[in-house]
Amino acid sequence: MQRKVIYLDHAATTPLCKEALDKMTPYFCDCFGNADSPHGIGRKAMIAVDAARDEIAALIGASPKEIYFTSGGTEADNWALVGGALAQKGKRVIISAIEHHAVLAAADKLRDMGVKVDVLPVNDRGRVELSALEEALDADVGLVCVMSANNETGVIQPIEEIASLCKERGCLFFTDAVQAMPYLNIDVKALGVDMLSFSAHKFYGPKGIGALYIKSGVKIEKFVCGGEQERGMRGGTVNVPAVVGFATALKKTVAERAERATHLTKLRTAFLRQLEGLDGVSVNGEEGLPAVLNLRFEGVENDTLLYAMDLEGIAMAAGSACASASVKPSHVLTAMGLSEKQARGSVRISFGKDNTEEDVIFAAKALRAQVEKQRKM
Repeated sequence: MQRKVIYLDHAATTPLCKEALDKMTPYFCDCFGNADSPHGIGRKAMIAVDAARDEIAALIGASPKEIYFTSGGTEADNWALVGGALAQKGKRVIISAIEHHAVLAAADKLRDMGVKVDVLPVNDRGRVELSALEEALDADVGLVCVMSANNETGVIQPIEEIASLCKERGCLFFTDAVQAMPYLNIDVKALGVDMLSFSAHKFYGPKGIGALYIKSGVKIEKFVCGGEQERGMRGGTVNVPAVVGFATALKKTVAERAERATHLTKLRTAFLRQLEGLDGVSVNGEEGLPAVLNLRFEGVENDTLLYAMDLEGIAMAAGSACASASVKPSHVLTAMGLSEKQARGSVRISFGKDNTEEDVIFAAKALRAQVEKQRKM
């Protein structure tokens, strides 16, 4: 009999929920039209896209005209950073040291284009210090980017305060909310952000679909050139099934967010309880998202540890899936002051709504046993 796999890598991606799949299915074959075609089949597809856009906008406190669909969080991050910076006519850009690789790579592209990009440090708990940002802001800054919650540590950033400070100084503020959206109550108006990215596959929606919120009145350059889709701002045929699944998954997530948070917190507590008394184990970063737990084990290499856990049928990660092939230690953990050795001894456990307490207790015991075993080798 095949062993059950215990999946504890929900920060990387989540399985598609049945409700989203059921809503998506008719748009693959029955209502397959191009949403920008003028005939009846196309109009039916566009009606579905418009309804999904309306629903998504309402769920985050936005207007439908402020929601632009993308191929995912990476494209949305790239668009916000590059498009936002170019619209600011070469003004300086500030990003935090713990941004996702989608932002870091886009920042490198801006540097290649001659745009000055500065990196804002974080403290040893993984948070941006408002005083440091305040000191860095001057009239030359056109755009600031700080993610809402970190994908490796789960640490939540003071987004409302940062947005307020940016508004006071007259610069745009963009936040990557890809990891935060499943767990935090996101209201773009209350947050005061100018741009915000999110992606469906982080909350049991389909892969390959994301969105960028752009506040009305904010000027941003096009990123994907082509046709007149997305009100002329983002070319490419609209992925109708994915858009429909996106809205369905987000609606379910928002409705169940509080219940899920309670469940995930219990799982996190149960997991940590099994590690009590184990020497040389630390939590990286302050407590943040209930689903994400980053642990450091002295005397252990995370690649060996994760391989052993995989053989046990337990899926965990060292950090972002986008950097899984990299030989470099986590930039997030080193930005927090950890040494390369400490970063290489760290693993990320990210819980999901379908994990049980039995699952996480079994996984934690297996992890503890592997750590003890490898320390003796």
